[in-house]
Amino acid sequence: MAASRPVGVTIVAVLAWISGFFNILGGALILIGGALGQGPLLHLVLIAILTILLGVIVIAVSLGLLRGSPGARLVVTIVFVLNIVSAVLLIVGGAETFWTGFFSALPAIIGLILLYTRRANAFFGS
Repeated sequence: MAASRPVGVTIVAVLAWISGFFNILGGALILIGGALGQGPLLHLVLIAILTILLGVIVIAVSLGLLRGSPGARLVVTIVFVLNIVSAVLLIVGGAETFWTGFFSALPAIIGLILLYTRRANAFFGS
């Protein structure tokens, strides 16, 4: 019998789904802004399409997390690690203060912890 989905995995998946939804909404708003003449149209359309595509991918990955897909967990892990590395580089480069960088990386750190608990490992089959 497969392990039941841990609450932490559900939290990460729901947050990812919400993020994807806002990417799609943001992309749609960029398209509307472009249609209203709020900037170079081609540039805005490309940004909007990429933003919407990212949102669709994030929602697909979040649904994969809910189903216990190890591939989805790997994708989210890579994104979280890149977020942490980015925050550290911004701190070291002087673009952010320590605390700003820390709070920027904190959601990714918490997400990684939630995705790799003993129950989460059982749920993802590792």
